[in-house]
Amino acid sequence: MSRAVIHIDVVATPINAEDVRAFVLGDPALGGICTFEGATRADTDATHGAIARLDYEAYDGMARRQMQRLAEEALEQWGPGRVAMVHRTGAVLPGEISVMIAVACGHRDGAFAACRWLIDTLKRDVPIWKRDIYEDGSKRWVDPTIGISGSKRDEA
Repeated sequence: MSRAVIHIDVVATPINAEDVRAFVLGDPALGGICTFEGATRADTDATHGAIARLDYEAYDGMARRQMQRLAEEALEQWGPGRVAMVHRTGAVLPGEISVMIAVACGHRDGAFAACRWLIDTLKRDVPIWKRDIYEDGSKRWVDPTIGISGSKRDEA
């Protein structure tokens, strides 16, 4: 029986990084393993103070379908291998992981390229949104397609 080569999940609980890594390990033909873990930064805004948490929302079914499509495209582009992508929803505190991607390819070049492409494309194309929640209670939606300066707008 063959093992699945893609694992996709959107979860409301902390991401188990060891489980995500374990999904891509174990095939002796796949020598390049690359992981990316995105965690909430303890940013501070001059007006609103420190970030208390990030709140993530997702259009779950569509997010899963698009993540699956991205994983399939990455496998097609960078060769046979394995891909795991997990994104968190709900409140994510500073230091906690909000997204994790793990890729196994035949060689490191493919693993690095696929992992980078997956996180960049996920942030741009998958319907998962995040909102900064500051210590003073202020909230701002984050635009993932723009750099840090000018990337946020005040919530009404």
